[in-house]
Amino acid sequence: MTDANRPDPFSRREFLSSGLLLASAAASIPAFLNRSALAMHAQAAGLSSVPGVPEDHVLVVVQLGGGNDGLNTVVPFGDPLYHKARPGIGIKENEALRLSGVEGIGLHPQMGAMKDLYDDGMLGIVQGVGYPNPNRSHFKSMDIWHTADTSATGDGWLGRYFDAECCGYGKGESGTAPSPASSSPPGIAIGRAAPLSMQGRAIKPVSFESAELFKWSAAEMHKTLRSGYEDLNRRGADANAKGDRNSDFLLRTALDAQISSDAIRKAVAQRPLVSYPASELARQLSMVALMIRAGLRTRVFYVTHGSFDTHSGQGGAQGRHGQLLNQFAAAMKAFYADLRQQRNDGRVMTLAFSEFGRRVGQNASGGTDHGTAAPVFLAGPMVRRGVIGDHPSLKDLDDGDLKYRIDFRSVYAGILGGWLKADAGKILEGSFDALPVLGKATRDVGR
Repeated sequence: MTDANRPDPFSRREFLSSGLLLASAAASIPAFLNRSALAMHAQAAGLSSVPGVPEDHVLVVVQLGGGNDGLNTVVPFGDPLYHKARPGIGIKENEALRLSGVEGIGLHPQMGAMKDLYDDGMLGIVQGVGYPNPNRSHFKSMDIWHTADTSATGDGWLGRYFDAECCGYGKGESGTAPSPASSSPPGIAIGRAAPLSMQGRAIKPVSFESAELFKWSAAEMHKTLRSGYEDLNRRGADANAKGDRNSDFLLRTALDAQISSDAIRKAVAQRPLVSYPASELARQLSMVALMIRAGLRTRVFYVTHGSFDTHSGQGGAQGRHGQLLNQFAAAMKAFYADLRQQRNDGRVMTLAFSEFGRRVGQNASGGTDHGTAAPVFLAGPMVRRGVIGDHPSLKDLDDGDLKYRIDFRSVYAGILGGWLKADAGKILEGSFDALPVLGKATRDVGR
C-alpha cells in the first residue's frame, strides 16, 4: 500500500523522521498505532495540546538514594544542640556556607556549587519534609515516596500523572487509550531499572542505563531478523486496518523501540555546551540536557545519585558524605549552565529528594543511622527562591528523630498543580495543601 492510498495522511517516512518519542503503553491498547500516529502528527505540527497543560514545561527528578543526612546538608550551625549531638561529624560554624535571608542555617562546605545556584536565585530549599508515622526501611520508605501513599501500594505518582494526561486516568474518566488530542511521550529514566514512581497503569517509562545499549540490535545478529522486522513494518498498516490485534501489538512494540532508540541515541551523541564534572550523576544529567536540547517532548526525566547510607565513616567537612554532596552540587550547577546556554533553563524544574534523613545524634561508628525528615531541593529560575519552612526542632524530637514539618505530598501537589498544571488531588488520590513552589513572577505569568 502506498502512502497516498493509506486511510490517513501520515506517512511512515514522516513517522520515522519526526524525532518524537512514542508512548510505551500497556498491551491492553489494541489500536494504539493508528491513534499514536495521528497524535504525533498533530504534535509535530504544533496542533496538539491538552487545554491548560504547558507542554514546554519539564520536570527532572534527582533521587538521592540511601537516605541523605539532611542535618549535614542544610546545617543548623547556629543551634548548640546540633554541635552537641554531633561532636565528631558536625559541620563547624566557620565551615558552613551561610545562606542569605535566613539566620543560623547554611550548606555543607562541599556544596559551593549549590550555593552559587542559591545566590543566583535558582534554588529553593524545603526544610523538614516527611510524612506521618515514618518508615525507616530503605525499600518501604522509597516505595512510599514513589507511590505518594504511606501504605506504599499502587502506581507511581508520576505514572498516574502520565496516565491522567494521556489516558484520562486520575481525571474521573474511564478511558483506556490515548486520544489523538492528548497523547504525549512517556517519561525517561536513566538507570538499570525504571523507578516505581514512573510506572502507571497504562503508560510505562522508557528506561536505559546507556544510550548505546538502548537500540535495535537484532539486525546485527542475523540478516533474517532484519528482514522479518522490515516485513512486520510493511504489513503494519494492513494488519491495523483488519483489526489484527496480535500484529498491531507487535508492530507497535517494534516501532516504539526503534523510534525511542533512534531519537535518544541521536540526541546524546552530541556534545554538551558546557563541561560537566566526572561523576555518574553528571553523566546522567548531561544526557538529560542533550535530550532536552534535541527537542524530545518528554515532560519528566528521572536520574539517581546513590550511596548516601552513611552508617559509618561519614566524616564532617571532608568526609565521604561531603564527596557525595559535592558531586550532586557540581552536577546540578553544570546542568543549569548547559540549559542556560540552550536557553532552556526556564523550561526545566528539578526536584531532588531522598527517602529519609538520618538520626540527630551520630553513632559509635562515626556515622548516622536511618532517620526521618530531611530537606528537599527545587532548582530552576521559576522556583520559589530561598529557604522554605522552618528547620525542624532539635529539642522537640520523636525518639531521637526529627519531626517532619511539611508533608512530601504537599511538595508533589505544588509541582503537579503549579508547574505541570495537572489535577494534583486526583493524581495523588487525596487532598494535600499544595506547597507554593513557584516564584511570584512565574505564578503571575498568564494572569
